[in-house]
Amino acid sequence: MALVEVEHGGMAACPACVVAPMAAAQAQVAAKGRLMLSLPAAHCAACISTVEGALAAVPGVASSRVNLTMKRVSVDADAEVTAEALIGVLAGVGYEAHELDAGLLSATETDRQGRELLMRLGVAFFSMMNVMLLSVAVWSGAEGATRDMFHWISAAIAVPTVIFCGQPFFRSAWAGVKVGRLGMDFPISLALVLASSISLFETIKSGHHAYFDAAVMLCFFLLLGRYLDHRTRAVARSAAEELAALEVPRAMVLLDGAEVVRVISEVAVGDLVRVRPGGRMPVDGVVEAGASEVDRSLLTGESLPVFVGPGTVVAAGEVNLTGPLEVRVTAAGRDSSLHRMADLVAVAESAKTKYTTLAERAARFYSPLVHILSFSAFGYWMWATGGDLRFAINISAAVLIITCPCALGLAVPAVVTAASGKLFRKGLLIKHGTALERLAQVDTVVFDKTGTLTMGAPELVDGAAHPEWALQVAAGLAAGSSHPLAQALAAAVRAQGLAAEAIAHLREVPGYGVEGYWQGQAVRLGRADWCDVAPLEVTATYLRVGAQTQAFAFADSLRPGAVAAIEQLMSQGMRIKLISGDVPGAVQAMAARLGISDWVAGALPAEKVALVRDLTAEGRRVLMVGDGLNDTAALAAAHVSISPATALDAARTASDIVLLGQDMAPIGDATRIARQATRRMVENFGISAAYNVIAVPLALIGAATPLAAALAMSLSSITVSLNAMRLK
Repeated sequence: MALVEVEHGGMAACPACVVAPMAAAQAQVAAKGRLMLSLPAAHCAACISTVEGALAAVPGVASSRVNLTMKRVSVDADAEVTAEALIGVLAGVGYEAHELDAGLLSATETDRQGRELLMRLGVAFFSMMNVMLLSVAVWSGAEGATRDMFHWISAAIAVPTVIFCGQPFFRSAWAGVKVGRLGMDFPISLALVLASSISLFETIKSGHHAYFDAAVMLCFFLLLGRYLDHRTRAVARSAAEELAALEVPRAMVLLDGAEVVRVISEVAVGDLVRVRPGGRMPVDGVVEAGASEVDRSLLTGESLPVFVGPGTVVAAGEVNLTGPLEVRVTAAGRDSSLHRMADLVAVAESAKTKYTTLAERAARFYSPLVHILSFSAFGYWMWATGGDLRFAINISAAVLIITCPCALGLAVPAVVTAASGKLFRKGLLIKHGTALERLAQVDTVVFDKTGTLTMGAPELVDGAAHPEWALQVAAGLAAGSSHPLAQALAAAVRAQGLAAEAIAHLREVPGYGVEGYWQGQAVRLGRADWCDVAPLEVTATYLRVGAQTQAFAFADSLRPGAVAAIEQLMSQGMRIKLISGDVPGAVQAMAARLGISDWVAGALPAEKVALVRDLTAEGRRVLMVGDGLNDTAALAAAHVSISPATALDAARTASDIVLLGQDMAPIGDATRIARQATRRMVENFGISAAYNVIAVPLALIGAATPLAAALAMSLSSITVSLNAMRLK
């Protein structure tokens, strides 16, 4: 039944017609062959550039994209390029890789890594407390055999702890060293090894000072920074995989009138496919026989069904609602519009992961400086003391520890954790580690309409304008349909305390409406042309009773807090744009209610992506807020994105932030808090820099022992954490 009738003069374009040209280039690449490899050791921006640079040098590789969140790389290459060859290339630059089944890597692996980090963090904390207690006894004046005993007990606790808890840093550092690459984990590992080795040497020689507490404390704070960073990364399946999961695996093909079930890979262009009511379209095609309504909400975002009949273009992923259809196939499998949309989303997701955090950018310059300072101190003091190896190593270790990037590693994760907690209490869940930094840069906000700014449920707006008998007859007819407008009409009549009239011979006509007899007269509820009435310019359904007609108009209800969110964003100087797949009249009315002057109606998925990309090309930083499959590619392509908790799974996984409640007001708070968070991050870098300016010269001249260096490092880390907590 088709209860929607608006000002369209012709058939709406199918999403496949718009998506196809944009995805043509991707289809050519896909034809070459795609390989997926997991990268369990990838964790920063340097990993992205190293892996993609190494693969780009392989003959036959067209392109490669690293998805850091999912720890995998997608490679488009000629057929003769094998996964084994690429694995060997990556091993040559220090990265373990494995050929990957697309469904193999999931959030379970990410959870396992998180549990491993948390377990090592707990062990380091337990050991640190015990070693510190023993150190207090030494600092209190223990001498001779008593001091040596405390040192040996400390060694028995600290050395195994450093070996076990330092594994994440040791593995990463060793992988880099094997291929001549020194990353941030190398000075960390060197500081841990030197502090432990010097302490063990001093214990064996009955020395007065051992620095086991410094080594374990250093390990604890470094693991804390690594775990906080891990917690801020997205733990969700790829939105592209969510889209692929919507593809129908089998289709019912008609051969000489007989139904034959085939897997979708065996369905060819030109085949005739039957789609029963309630089934999802398995292919793109043209309707040859039958009339029905299809739910295009996955592709257009609009919840109201659309009439289809012979000659109508349909797309994979749409749901057939009321009548059987016979569809001539124009595209199937990897060539379908749904699969091409998944490709668009995958490309956009991979591009977004190339955004690096402030800490990663600062670390590029920090690591070489740490090595230079430490080795320079060692060389100078070897020369100045006439070859006193013990003293020179102590100074070198003190420099490594005092310059260890612990505060730098905590600067961003600590702020993100504090800000995420604050936003969570307001109803926003941060999924991506760089989302706050990107959100702080936003200057343009693009909103979807249905299901985002609105509740996605139609409401009767002119019930009082109709006579009671018309409402009662309409409610009686509506009882024979599950159409959204029919249900909304019946609910409105019940809310007025009216009883539905009994309709005789009630039947639904697929694609048109419901008809029957009331008091001996033929009555109809449905499409305007079926009821012989001129359509309104808004969403409506029509009633015909004999020669009399009534038009019932509907509107979508605003989501709570939508007006407040728009006002807050505008007060912050944001440019606001409304884009929807709905008809112009409905979009214009919604824009007027919200005070938005810039709006686009009738937009299909690829058009939304194009709009976001055009704004980005203008130098705009776009926040996309949407909820449907038609918004998924745009959500992934935007600088940062938000979707409601009620959104389609694919939209939620493509977005960086999830709105947990119905109230939209927190979106305005999110941009303000994100800017505060970025200021705290910059302040933390300032604290870290100021600390190094004061502490490093003391270490270089030998005025700071490794123990003092560890205490200073701990103080800087605590200061950074306290500054981050100011967000709460």
